[in-house]
Amino acid sequence: MNDFTVTVRQHPQRTVISVAGELDLHTLPALEEATYVIPLGGKALHLELSGVSFMDSSGLNHLLWLRRRLLAEGGRLLVTDLQGQPASLLHLTETYELLTSPSVSEPDRRHPEGGVPGIPRDKQPCER
Repeated sequence: MNDFTVTVRQHPQRTVISVAGELDLHTLPALEEATYVIPLGGKALHLELSGVSFMDSSGLNHLLWLRRRLLAEGGRLLVTDLQGQPASLLHLTETYELLTSPSVSEPDRRHPEGGVPGIPRDKQPCER
């Protein structure tokens, strides 16, 4: 059995969500619920993933969607404390810098459509 936890801490200028366990298609709804219900407009969202031992493409797709949502609302996403397989997944898909850079506050100028570097236009993560 997979013990999956999502902990939300609100601060004046940012929200911190700590995630632990395996982030996959079956556990993703808990993270989706946490990110849908909190007001994020204009704030920074820090996703602390040190407790995540595995992440599949559904988890990665949600992180990319969440980043686009925050940018559209004037906020930003910072994924922190990645290690092991989740860090490898982001490196493999060339999204590590996009999601972990503290200076990310606007769409990548090399990809004006807001697409993810290294992923063909027809293979970009879907909008929700």
